[in-house]
Amino acid sequence: MNELSREAIEAVLEKGRMYEVGGTVRDRLLAGSPASADRDFLVTGIGYDELSRLLRQFGQVNLVGRSFGVIKYTEYRDGAPVTFDISLPRTEHSTGVGHKDFEVRYDPALAIEDDLVRRDFTINAMAIALGSDEIIDPLGGQEDLRKRLVRMVYPESFTDDPLRMLRAVGFAARFEFDIEERTFAAIAAKAPLIRTVSAERIAEELRKLLERAARPSRGLQLMERSGLLAEVLPELQACVGVAQPGGFHAYDVFEHTLRTIDACPRGLAVRLAALFHDINKPQAKREVIREGQPGATFYGHEMLGAATARSVLRRLRFAHDLIRQVTTLVERHMFTTDVTDKGLRRLVRRVGVPLIFDLLDLRRADVTAQGMGGRTDDVDEFEARIRAELDRKPPFSLNDLALDGGDVMRILKVAPGPLIGRVLDYLLEQVLDDPELNQPETLADLAREFYEATKESPNDKESDL
Repeated sequence: MNELSREAIEAVLEKGRMYEVGGTVRDRLLAGSPASADRDFLVTGIGYDELSRLLRQFGQVNLVGRSFGVIKYTEYRDGAPVTFDISLPRTEHSTGVGHKDFEVRYDPALAIEDDLVRRDFTINAMAIALGSDEIIDPLGGQEDLRKRLVRMVYPESFTDDPLRMLRAVGFAARFEFDIEERTFAAIAAKAPLIRTVSAERIAEELRKLLERAARPSRGLQLMERSGLLAEVLPELQACVGVAQPGGFHAYDVFEHTLRTIDACPRGLAVRLAALFHDINKPQAKREVIREGQPGATFYGHEMLGAATARSVLRRLRFAHDLIRQVTTLVERHMFTTDVTDKGLRRLVRRVGVPLIFDLLDLRRADVTAQGMGGRTDDVDEFEARIRAELDRKPPFSLNDLALDGGDVMRILKVAPGPLIGRVLDYLLEQVLDDPELNQPETLADLAREFYEATKESPNDKESDL
């Protein structure tokens, strides 16, 4: 764990008091051992400028957080920079559109307790005094850790920053805690306030829920019960209670989705794909009768789901590359393992080598979450075939072709234009069918054949003028 140097700590303690604060205190007390994350510190009894001058003796000081009473302080470990947040005690509440701005008042004369009582939950409102290891716990955070409860610090906590409601369900999922009764009632009453929070901040809490919780379903269930899900992900809320008759699923669409997420590895792309993989089943559902028994079909739900995933993730301002990965996984999650080697190579080409194993994990989770005792031996065998094919290093992308765009222009004696891309795509399709064709001379002959067959098209002529 990265720690401040002893020299810096002792210098600060000569002038004032220094405390470890934040989530690492909670994690240390919860696990009984130091947390792995970097530590945050708070200093009382020393002014901002004096503290900055003092710390400069031992490392680099960045005052970018001056308006918040925060110093970014960097020391070096074996030549590598390690940065800590060192702050003065302050009071604050969020303001402005999206609750992205904060009204802050910091004062070195404030007691540590005055800083702690502004925080979100009692389990986060504790500090450890450096030099004595005294635990400062004005709100009973240790007792709530023992009881495994998430409890708000003060009644207007969620009004001051509605994002804390999502943080509450995230902590409950991550630590397998319950949300204290009055705290949950306050979340349910104020759930609509989450609309005032920026998309980026909401996305970050969803990311933490999916990546850090062993069972994100716990958080999503709390969101559904409190009304937060209808505000943040109404598309998923619409899946609640949608039955899947026909003997293939033991659960409704919502419960199946949550179980699929839990069964996936802790990767953001694959767990988001699990969240969206059946999200349009309510819209695609068609009632049928099979052998005299009621059932249902959901034809096309994967394509609808990919479109919904793209729309929702854009709404939440997720990164473009992540959106592409998630939509690809959702769109392809109904793949079949009963394919020839040619079909296998085409699937890898369409999904991409890095993403293909996420797709297999999604299928395994999907089958497990059906609740019908289904096996995934076919997926395991398919993975073995994929790995064997990858070991043979066949071409899966344009970069793998033995010719590039410049070669095609030289061979066909044409200028740059759309035709070059079409030729390369054609060549890739041929070598996906038969990797042995990926030889410069063979591809040159295929390029000429393709060009001769298409060059009479008026569009091609115009594009190459």
